[in-house]
Amino acid sequence: MATEEDVRRICLDLPGVSERLSWGQPAWFAKTLMARIWEDGVVTVKSDEREALAAMEPDTYFWTPHHEQSPKLLLIRLEGIDVDELDELLQESYRIAGAPHPTNPTK
Repeated sequence: MATEEDVRRICLDLPGVSERLSWGQPAWFAKTLMARIWEDGVVTVKSDEREALAAMEPDTYFWTPHHEQSPKLLLIRLEGIDVDELDELLQESYRIAGAPHPTNPTK
């Protein structure tokens, strides 16, 4: 089972990510929002696989009517996910949120 502290650690380990409050909850930003605590035990991320994840595991992955206009936003119940899977989803969200491009060491 993943925790909010796992979310924080994974997000802040990524280059260029900052933490600040969004709607009164902890949130992590690359260029744009990449993750936010929605409510206790639930985190919002961005995913290209929202529909598939929610169809496979609706007790873990879901969204609310609030998220309908943003088709990449996905809610995750942390109790239903392990840390490795959370890490993968946060990496994807980081990429979607505008992760900085690595610099080319030859330039």
